[in-house]
Amino acid sequence: MKVFKFGGASINSIERIYSVAAIIRSYEGDKIFIIISAMGKTTNALEKVTEAFFAGNKDEALQLFAEIKEVHNELAGQLNVASEASKLINDIYTEVEWLLHDKPVRDFDYYYDQIVCCGELLSTAMISCFLNSMQINNIWLDVRDILRTDDNFRDAGIDWAFTQQKVEEMVVPVFKTTNIILTQGFIGATDENESTTLGREGSDYSAAIFANMLNAESQTIWKDVEGVMNADPKKFNDAVFISHLSFNEVIEMAYYGAQVIHPKTIKPLENKNIPLHVRCFLNPALPGTIISEQPVHHLPPIIVVKENQVLMEMRSKDFSFIGETGISSLYKLFAEIKIGPNITQSGAISLLCSFDDRAEKIEKLALAASELFEVTVEKDISLLTIRHYNKAILQQMVNEKNIVLEQKTKETIQVLMKNG
Repeated sequence: MKVFKFGGASINSIERIYSVAAIIRSYEGDKIFIIISAMGKTTNALEKVTEAFFAGNKDEALQLFAEIKEVHNELAGQLNVASEASKLINDIYTEVEWLLHDKPVRDFDYYYDQIVCCGELLSTAMISCFLNSMQINNIWLDVRDILRTDDNFRDAGIDWAFTQQKVEEMVVPVFKTTNIILTQGFIGATDENESTTLGREGSDYSAAIFANMLNAESQTIWKDVEGVMNADPKKFNDAVFISHLSFNEVIEMAYYGAQVIHPKTIKPLENKNIPLHVRCFLNPALPGTIISEQPVHHLPPIIVVKENQVLMEMRSKDFSFIGETGISSLYKLFAEIKIGPNITQSGAISLLCSFDDRAEKIEKLALAASELFEVTVEKDISLLTIRHYNKAILQQMVNEKNIVLEQKTKETIQVLMKNG
C-alpha cells in the first residue's frame, strides 16, 4: 500500500487535474491512500475570509466566501461533476456560512480552523467525483471522522491511540472494497467535533501519519519541482537538485524553515523506516528525491530564507541578570501564546528572539512581556540559514545586508539581517 500527497499546485487547473488522474491511473492495481490539499490559493483566500469575520466585517466575509464558492462551482462545472458533487460541496459551504452569520466570541485561531479547513474538503470532494467519472474508482472520507486532535487550534497535536483505532475501523475495511481512498490533509477534529488544523502546509504530516498507521511501503509527495532542491528555486535560479537525503538532514532542513516538507512529517516515517519520495507531477518520469535512513555525504550548501521576521528584545528593567528565572518566565509566555522563536540569543540582561510576523500573537506577546521586561520590536527582518556552509556562499548571501545577529556551528550558520 502506498500513500500519495498532492499539493494545491497540482490541482490549480483543469490540465493539472487530468495529469493527477493520469498519475493515479498509472498505479492501477495498487492500493493507494491519497491526500489532496486545497486548490491553489484557496487557503490564502479563506484566511482573508477569517480575518474579515474576526474583525466584525460580516458582509465582507460573506462576499469573499461567495467568490471562493464561485471558483469551486465553476471548477465542478468544468470537470462535469457539478451534479455529482453538489450535495457534498453545498454541505461544506453551509458549514462555513452558518459560522459567518455569528459574531466572534472565541480566539482567532479557533475561527481560522473552522473556516480554512473547508478548502481541503471542497477540493477532495470534487476530485473524488471527477476520478470516479473517469472510472478511477475511489471512496471519499472526511478525515475529521478519523484524525483526532487536541484543541490547540492552528497547530493541533494528534491523539495517536484514538486515531489508530479509527484507522482500523474506518480505513482498513474500506480497502477491501476499493483500491483508492481519497481524503484531506492538514485538518482533523477534537472530541467536540471542532475542526482543527495541523499547521500551515500540514498535509505532508497528515500523509505521514496515515503512512505510519497503515504500515505503507512508501509515501510520495507530488510537487511542481524535480525533487528536493538545495534552495527555493522560485528565489534562487541556481538552485540544484538533490537525489538522496537522510531523514536526519530533512528534519534539520524543515526545522530551519525549508518549505519542501512539513517539520513533523519525518518522525512517523522514520519510526517505521518508510521511505519518502518527492516527485514532480509535471514530469512523473523523473525519479525525484528519495529520503530514507541512509546517511548522505558531500551535500551542497542548503539555503533557507525566512522573510517577514520580527526581532523582539526583552531587557531587564533593573539591570539584573536575565538568568534562568527571567528566561523561564518568557518561555511560559511563549507556551501560553503558542508562539515559538526561530532563533534566540541571551545576554547578561536581555534576550533576543526572532519570530514569524503573526501580528495578533506578536502584539499579545509584547504586551505580556512588557509587564516583566523592557520590550522593543523591530520588523522587516530576514532569517538566513545555511547548512553545510562555506565562506563563499555566506559572503554572497549577506552581501550589502545589515547583519543584526549571527550564530554558527560546524554545520550550520544563521544570520538575522535587514536589507542594506
